[in-house]
Amino acid sequence: MYGNNREEIDRQISRYNSLIEQHRSVFPSDRLELFSTPGRTELCGNHTDHNGGIVLAGAVQLDTIAAVSRTDNNRITVNSDGFTKPFIVNLEDTGLHAKERGTTSALMRGTAHRLKTLGYNAGGFSACIHSTVGIGSGLSSSASIEMLFATIQNHLYNNGEISVLEMAKIAQYAENEYFGKPCGLMDQIACGTGGVVTIDFKDFSNPAVTKIPFDFSKFGYSILVVDTGSNHADLTEDYAQVTRDMCDVARIFGKRILRELDFSDLIWGIGGLRKKVSDRALLRAYHFFSENERVKEQVAALEREDIGRFLQLAMDSGSSSARWLQNTFSTRMPTIQGVTLALAVSEHFLREGGPGACRVHGGGFAGTIQVFVPEARRDTYTRMIEAVTGKDSVIRLDIRSRGSIHVYSPG
Repeated sequence: MYGNNREEIDRQISRYNSLIEQHRSVFPSDRLELFSTPGRTELCGNHTDHNGGIVLAGAVQLDTIAAVSRTDNNRITVNSDGFTKPFIVNLEDTGLHAKERGTTSALMRGTAHRLKTLGYNAGGFSACIHSTVGIGSGLSSSASIEMLFATIQNHLYNNGEISVLEMAKIAQYAENEYFGKPCGLMDQIACGTGGVVTIDFKDFSNPAVTKIPFDFSKFGYSILVVDTGSNHADLTEDYAQVTRDMCDVARIFGKRILRELDFSDLIWGIGGLRKKVSDRALLRAYHFFSENERVKEQVAALEREDIGRFLQLAMDSGSSSARWLQNTFSTRMPTIQGVTLALAVSEHFLREGGPGACRVHGGGFAGTIQVFVPEARRDTYTRMIEAVTGKDSVIRLDIRSRGSIHVYSPG
């Protein structure tokens, strides 16, 4: 899960041991289980999943881990690093609690509710959790913890028989309906599956997931995410508007989502469409179709180990997000453009020193950018960009081959 570096492995062992000791001091138990769920990085397919698009994503070494003991009191109690009070949910009541929206308790309750609704089992447990997937890092901390809770319930109460896809749908339900945040299904599937995956959402009920073996370090490249210092607060409406704009275009053709159209329908109909929808909606639809084609081309590039073509397509994806999707800053806060500024500086650096790529990462409007940089220039790039975005704003990513898993039962 954490690569082959001895120092990193020792650090992780120490991390798990500390969590075990914390759990045993708070929740004395004869039996203790360990679980881990990674974060994820989006490689291509920016804002396409919600309209039936194709995405390319990878699980990363940063993860949320839990030391867990099963209980018979039908109550979930979670001590989370960084919070002074535990999150407690009584599963006698799994209904929606409006006051819990936006909290870990909402995810715990929503996961249990959906499990029961679908005919699965859900029960109580006590847990201590620790996460290296930073909130607002663009690495999907929410999906990481959702899939962690789903995996815990799967192994404690369902004999591990629930599929990754079904757990991902359960986690998405908890985030949408209980936590109160609209999201697609890419994050949960990527966190649950592990490795580099392409996900085709043409059939929402059964998206096609394909693993693609590829090691970026083999070709001398690091994957970095840079926290640009912009604030994610109050961006839910910006994210939701992207979906609405794309669906508005689809509905003009009598369709529900853009994937039900052909690209040519959009191109040849733009003149008449401008009278019915905004230019921004048309541009976002254009991004959807062009991004779908890029994902296919990037997958082909990875399969033939053509890193140069992959990087060019990554740059093209970033350009499309900036120009057509328009999610590098919020128009409600036009003076705050940390993402755009970090991309400008990164592009200049890459132009001066050879192949590489940079693009907006995740939902956009604020938050992080993704950079592919040659290993030999990684330290130089880090010094340069942190002069703009602040100390320790750069995170190096490694692709993790294992998704959300039951790690160990120490007894």
